[in-house]
Amino acid sequence: MTTLRDLKIGETGIITKVRGRGAFRKRIIEMGFIKGKEVTVIRSAPLRDPVDYKIMGYEVSLRRAEAAMIEVVTPDEIPDELLNKKFEGVIDADPLTNIANEKGRVIDVALVGNPNSGKTTLFNIASHSRQMTGNYGGVTVDSKLARFNLDGYTFNITDLPGTYSLSHYTPEELFVRQHIREKIPDIVVNVIDASNIERNLYLTTQLIDMDIRVVVALNMHDEMLGKGDRFDYHAMGRMLGIPFVPTIGTRKKGIDDLFRKVISVYEDKDPDVRHIHINYGQDIEHAIEHLQPIIKEDTSAPDPVAPRYYALKLLEKDDSVTSVLERKTNYAEISSNADREIKKLENLHREDTETLITDARYGFIEGALKETFKPGKKEKGRRSRFVDRYITSRYLSYPIFFLFMWIMFEATFLIGSYPMEWISRLVDFTGSELSAIMPEGMVRNLLVNGIVGGVGGVIVFLPNILMFISLMEDTGYMARVAFIVDRIMHKVGLHGRSFIPLLMGFGCNVPAIMATRTIESRSDRLVTMFITPLMSCSARYPVYVLIISAFFTKYQGTILFGIYIIGIILAGMVAVILKKTLFRSEETPFVMELPPYRIPTVRNIMRHTWNKGSQYLRKMGGIILLASVIIWLLGYFPRNEAKLSHFDDQSIQISHDYDAGIASNMGNAELIRKLSEEKVLTLDSINILKESRRQEYSFIGILGRFIEPVMRPLGFDWKMSVSLIAGAAAKEIVVSTMGVLYEVGNSAKDASLTTKLREQVYSDGPRKGEKVFSPMAALAFMIFVLIYFPCIAVIAAVKKESGHWKWALFVAGYTTGLAWFSAFLVYQIGSFFFYLIKEASFLLNRFNFIFCV
Repeated sequence: MTTLRDLKIGETGIITKVRGRGAFRKRIIEMGFIKGKEVTVIRSAPLRDPVDYKIMGYEVSLRRAEAAMIEVVTPDEIPDELLNKKFEGVIDADPLTNIANEKGRVIDVALVGNPNSGKTTLFNIASHSRQMTGNYGGVTVDSKLARFNLDGYTFNITDLPGTYSLSHYTPEELFVRQHIREKIPDIVVNVIDASNIERNLYLTTQLIDMDIRVVVALNMHDEMLGKGDRFDYHAMGRMLGIPFVPTIGTRKKGIDDLFRKVISVYEDKDPDVRHIHINYGQDIEHAIEHLQPIIKEDTSAPDPVAPRYYALKLLEKDDSVTSVLERKTNYAEISSNADREIKKLENLHREDTETLITDARYGFIEGALKETFKPGKKEKGRRSRFVDRYITSRYLSYPIFFLFMWIMFEATFLIGSYPMEWISRLVDFTGSELSAIMPEGMVRNLLVNGIVGGVGGVIVFLPNILMFISLMEDTGYMARVAFIVDRIMHKVGLHGRSFIPLLMGFGCNVPAIMATRTIESRSDRLVTMFITPLMSCSARYPVYVLIISAFFTKYQGTILFGIYIIGIILAGMVAVILKKTLFRSEETPFVMELPPYRIPTVRNIMRHTWNKGSQYLRKMGGIILLASVIIWLLGYFPRNEAKLSHFDDQSIQISHDYDAGIASNMGNAELIRKLSEEKVLTLDSINILKESRRQEYSFIGILGRFIEPVMRPLGFDWKMSVSLIAGAAAKEIVVSTMGVLYEVGNSAKDASLTTKLREQVYSDGPRKGEKVFSPMAALAFMIFVLIYFPCIAVIAAVKKESGHWKWALFVAGYTTGLAWFSAFLVYQIGSFFFYLIKEASFLLNRFNFIFCV
């Protein structure tokens, strides 16, 4: 982006856009600095400021800071093919003007609105984007950018976090305010929930105070009409100087009209657009009038925010404006005068100035609505209150919550098992066909055992991932969950708002950790961040499904449900310890909106399913594929043919003996058939033993043997240990690594991974011949996966959100240590009880035998 400030003396540009607001922008435009006009740099003052520019035949002086607000296109940006070669590089004015006009038709739009106003849904529909939407606060915790075209204009739209105001209480409020101030969008689209206009207009009044160009999207207009409300939004638009456009985001209605109105406002063609001053009452207005000229005194740089807005923020005791205003040379004077005016107002009204200003805003909104809004006879929210009577009741809320979760887990196995089986058969078929058509060697081994065995072992669980929590996200039930668990969260030193990131953690820990930005208290934010990895993300899900399907064929949904409950209980215990040691602080009050229940649309369900599926497939095509190939390479090399040659000799000898036996019994067809089958089985068992030894001698076997002593008390062999190490990159890789490590021998080729795990036995050592996976070892393995080192992306997210590597390393360390200790207790105590039961059974049988005798 080139601005007028970037041009050197003698250079020329054509204006594409004038940024800024209010009086500054009006003055600049009146001086002739409008889109499409040619401007030339004439000279600069001795101290480089101000600079003289020639425009429309006369000279104008601007400060460099003001020139930075005017975007231009220069001859350097013209492609070579548009240069007029006939006149030796002389530029034809038309291409430059055309490029300027084209760049001037790019509109930067910021979407601002309350949580649950449908802002992200509108963003998705307008831009054909696929951002996640959810009917609970805190879904959009960071800005998202998309681009689309309409009527010859290009829109760069930014979806900002949902916020109720532009105050200084929450990170998202500061984020939105900072974005508007620093990025200076051409138009702010304020998305309003039409079914709750009064509350939503509070944010609108703050945007008015900022003196920026705003268009209101009156979203969910159908819900307002359904209640029988009548709203003269045209009159309200003329009153506020802001155009209102009714939209229904879920039905794609009014979206084009909204952005055509944005074009009209951008081109300064809308007759209703004007800047108004909200009247805060005689005393507050007198204080504002006193502070404004003092704030204006330092004009060294134009500010995109109006001085009146800063005066209001100072009176509201908003500390966040200090970092902006303290750059002014007269900040000491500004601060002392603000303190004096605050004291004067509070002594006069016996009320905090922030409360005074808030009351005045709502008074203005109430007065405006009296003239334009008539409520219908239908009582608002009756259906939601009827449902909440049971959903949030004292005795039924928790049973209903646990019932919903249990049903979800059971449905995952019952419904998800069919597509799982189809995909599993497809994976097996693919491996078998590749084995049949390709010659034996390294490439076939890589494709069959490395890629198909590794990635295919994970893709089987795609249907389960797609089903997980999809329906609950759109209904409004998640906000109720935060409400009903608030008391429990208080027991661990947190509050209900912390539960939303934790609940999001069941999908993915990374956005859940980012969602902690919505928590006001830093100590609460850090504690929530540290316990979020104990929420079982969908990446762990394939591991649970694999182990449960293999070793716990009864009560599968209940066991899976129990694993998730264990994670929640551990998170609570860790939170209590952290709040009583490292992060002691006072509890903050719980304030959260309970949005109305909405039936999820098929469109949104399909969009969420596509989002999850595409993210999962991208991960498999990237990090999981790479990890599978690396694991295969580590397991394939070195080949160690010399060490394994005795297996080949043994196979040759056995094959020779069986061939001799078959030759000597040529007349006995049944015996020949049995000998042939025995020959294949015997040779296969030798090949399996050979490949098992090869893996032990490979690089991955060496690594596994190295850490096996540490993991042996948990009941894990070296292959399980290596799988856990590989899972540090992404938890799905645990399954793909197992798929590679256990893909041995021809007889195992057509068996599923669950079958291979059940059949694994120790090939040497004191437990030779015993099953590797006992029920307790399998349970300990799931517990370890539940707790240990979160993926690298989570560690990076913790570092980013906490602002320090020490907290990221703390999370990595404490989760891994807790995982080892928990798995140790599960395996050792469980094995001891199994031993007692076995001994008791033996003694009982012996007693019965003696008694019978």
